[in-house]
Amino acid sequence: MRTLIVLSAALMLGACATPQEKAARKQAEMQEMMVVYGPACDRLGFARESDQWRNCIIQLSTRDEVQRAADYGPYYGRPWGPGWYGGYWGRGW
Repeated sequence: MRTLIVLSAALMLGACATPQEKAARKQAEMQEMMVVYGPACDRLGFARESDQWRNCIIQLSTRDEVQRAADYGPYYGRPWGPGWYGGYWGRGW
């Protein structure tokens, strides 16, 4: 039991990050977004490294995150609720 408590405490303390570590992680995320979405924003006509270009990157990234979240929503991307199956209520999936 004592070992479990010590391991739990170590995990909780290890999960804490300093502000510098959090900033470095956010910077790495932004760099990855620029690599993924930057070329698309270039093709859309935004000047590289401009505020509009950065906003384009953030909007494209957000759009993709929302689409991915919808795929794993409560109805797994289906526009109808649970129990709906071919026009008949009451049958399960």
